[in-house]
Formats: sequence, structure tokens, C-alpha cells
Amino acid sequence: MKKLIIGAFAAIVFAASCKNSNELNISGKVENPGEVKKILLYEADSLVDSAFLNEDSEFKFRRVAPDPNFYTLVIGEKNFLVIGKNGEEIELNTNYSDTTNTYTIKGSDESAKVQEVNMMQSDFGKIYQKLQAEYAAKVSADTSKRDSIYKVIMPEFQANMDKYAETVLKFVEENKDNLAAFYAAGTIDQNKYEQQLIKYAEEIKPKFPKNKAVTMFVKKMEGIKTVSVGQMAPDFALNNPEGIPIKLSEYKGKYVLLDFWASWCGPCREENPNIVKQHQAFAAKGFDVLGVSLDDDKGDWMRAIRYDNLRWNHVSDLKRWDSEIAALYKVEGIPASFMIDRTGKIVAKNLRGPELEKFLSETLK
Repeated sequence: MKKLIIGAFAAIVFAASCKNSNELNISGKVENPGEVKKILLYEADSLVDSAFLNEDSEFKFRRVAPDPNFYTLVIGEKNFLVIGKNGEEIELNTNYSDTTNTYTIKGSDESAKVQEVNMMQSDFGKIYQKLQAEYAAKVSADTSKRDSIYKVIMPEFQANMDKYAETVLKFVEENKDNLAAFYAAGTIDQNKYEQQLIKYAEEIKPKFPKNKAVTMFVKKMEGIKTVSVGQMAPDFALNNPEGIPIKLSEYKGKYVLLDFWASWCGPCREENPNIVKQHQAFAAKGFDVLGVSLDDDKGDWMRAIRYDNLRWNHVSDLKRWDSEIAALYKVEGIPASFMIDRTGKIVAKNLRGPELEKFLSETLK
């Protein structure tokens, strides 16, 4: 018996020693591959290798991966993400004819976690699709009630998105030491969950110093932190249409909405009537707006101001996306806005529609 135990133990040790700790192996089998003959392998965003399926529809890749990284297997029109590093033997098997993109994964705990995230997305995605179908059916039955139906069903859409984000953030908190959490964090609304993502970036910075995707994310979050809620709004001076410089610091003592917009931005123009309404309602209580346009044509800018009846100060350097102020405030899309309190501190971001009215009603009583 003792010899059997020793022999079994020796076999386990031998099997473990057969693994090459200096390389990553990714292999698998594609059932019913159809016209698919070749598998592509991407490391992060770069194509690094390819392999033909053998007669048994199997493939294999060998890579040197001293640090954990993302690898994408492109099989025909389907993509499969795994996380691998030296010493791992990852096995991914799938049935190409399966429209649900189901696959099995072995040899990598982090890749299994990625699969878990994909399942979360799928589960919440099904709820979203169901709500979308319900909305379309009701509107189709009575198009005159489109707006009222939207108002009823939109909270359900939002609740589903919030629940998904809550689930993802819990997953991220429980898996900080692996890249699967980083993958999951990239699936939620960065603007809405900015504070949580800034904190997460600080936590993972020392964990993955050589991972380019993580490094880029950390750098981005460090930049956004300078204009996040709770920070003092960076001061600037920019010319109004008459060429007179206006400084943000001139608004101290008031609540000011720093509104980034442009005449060519449809969603911005749609939101303008709401801002006009709130400005009229709360100006006497100490609320103002400073519009920063990302236009590059002064005529278009001026016409939009007049047409939308925007009766507050406007500034622009007419450089569109080369605007230094947009860069200062890390604005990557518009509409974008920053609510700044009487002391010059950023207290909210991207308040639109009823959210803007709610904030002003509660703050400027």
C-alpha cells in the first residue's frame, strides 16, 4: 500500500514537472467548424499567431507570457477571450454551430472568471431584450402613446442596468487580484460609476504594472480624478463671442453648470430646452450656466445660441476636439457637464433631464 501511495505521488509530481513554466499553451477543439479552417490568436489588440485546425478539428498555440495578459481566439465570426500566463495549459472547446457561443474552459481560473462575466452579461442582456421587445410591441399597438410608454418602461431599463452594475462591482471587489475583474469593470458606465472605478484603478496599479491595458486605464482614471466629484474645478479663462475673456472663478458664490456642448451635437440641442427651463426657475436662487462650445464655426455657434434661446454666458476657442478646456476637463464626448458649488468644488457631473431639476430643487430650496 505504501509503495502504491508513493508511486501515485511520484506520478503527480512527474505530471506537474512536464508543464513548461516558461511558456503558455492554449489548445482546444472546434466541433462542427464548417468553413472555418484557421484560428487567429490576438494578444491584447495585436494579432500574434494563427493555426490551422488539424484533421480532428483541434488547434494549439504556444506563447511566452511572463505576465498575465488577455488573449482572444478568433474562430470564424466568433471571439473567445482568455487570460493566460506562463505555466498554464489552457484548453478551450466549443461547437461552432452552437448559436449561443457556449464553450468550456480548463486550465485557467482567470479565464473561467471571464466566462462567468460573459454569463452575467448574457443574463442581464436577456432581460434588456425582453424589455425592448415589450416596448416595441406596445408602441406598435399605439404609436400615439410612445412617450408615455417610454416613461413607464424606462425605469425598468435603468433598474436592470443598475442591477447589472451592482453585480459587476461586487465581482470586481471579490476578484481584485486577477484580470477578469479588470475585464468586468470595463463593461459598466464609466461616467456613472466614476468614483468606484477611480478607487479600483488605485488598487490595481501595483498589481499589473506591465500590462498595457491596465496601465492605460490607470492613467485615464488618474486624469479623470482631477475633475471628479469632490475636486476643485480647474479655473480657466476663455473668450465669449465678443472676444471678452470670461473666467470660471468669476462664478464663485453661485452654483454654476459648466456645460460642454456644440451646435452640431444633436443630444446637446435636445437637452438645451431643459437647461433653459432650469435656468429660468433657479437663476434667482443663485444658479447660473457657463456654456463651453466645441464648435469650430463661429456662425454656427452664434445661430445655435440664438435659436435655442440660451441666455447665459458662452465661451469657446473654436477648436472643436482640440479645445484645451475640453482636455483640461477630460471631456471625451458631449453633452458633458459639471455642477460646481459656491466654493468652486465639483459636486455632480452629467446631470440631465429630471436629474438636473431634482438636484437644483433639493440644493437651492
